[in-house]
Amino acid sequence: MPSDLGRRFAWLPDRGAQYTYRDVLEVSARFANVLVDLGVRTGDRIAVQAEKSMESLMLYLAALRAGAVYLPLNTAYTPAEIDYFLSDAEPRVFVCDPARADGLAPIAAKSGARLETLGSWQSPEVSAGSLADKGRAAPTAFDDVPRTAGDLAAILYTSGTTGRSKGAM
Repeated sequence: MPSDLGRRFAWLPDRGAQYTYRDVLEVSARFANVLVDLGVRTGDRIAVQAEKSMESLMLYLAALRAGAVYLPLNTAYTPAEIDYFLSDAEPRVFVCDPARADGLAPIAAKSGARLETLGSWQSPEVSAGSLADKGRAAPTAFDDVPRTAGDLAAILYTSGTTGRSKGAM
């Protein structure tokens, strides 16, 4: 549960190779604050098509902390596949890598999702306007949205071997 993060990370608050546990709490809080500022509410879906990175992991934790439902999308998906997933899942926000934003903007607009780029926490010069950029100015504290064991945390789409991919909850 997201509310357990603080207790668990308090055991070793500065341990870690690239990010300390404290950093994880603070960066995920920054992203959670940005998501809430974007209008994300409990149960809203956040679709993310981004390379594996510390930022994408922090965004996943932020979604959990904000009470949102995380929808990871493979970076190999085509625009037609992305169109299907966004139409089917109806996310409030669609996050992608900056290099893909122009090509995916019409698909996000068609689905009604707000398009955001993830950006890089370590490279502010190439992340202008991204979630990482917005997160730099966001508070490092966040009151986690209360969740229960039965609340939906993520939607994972199946491979679609017998038809269209379906969202597994």
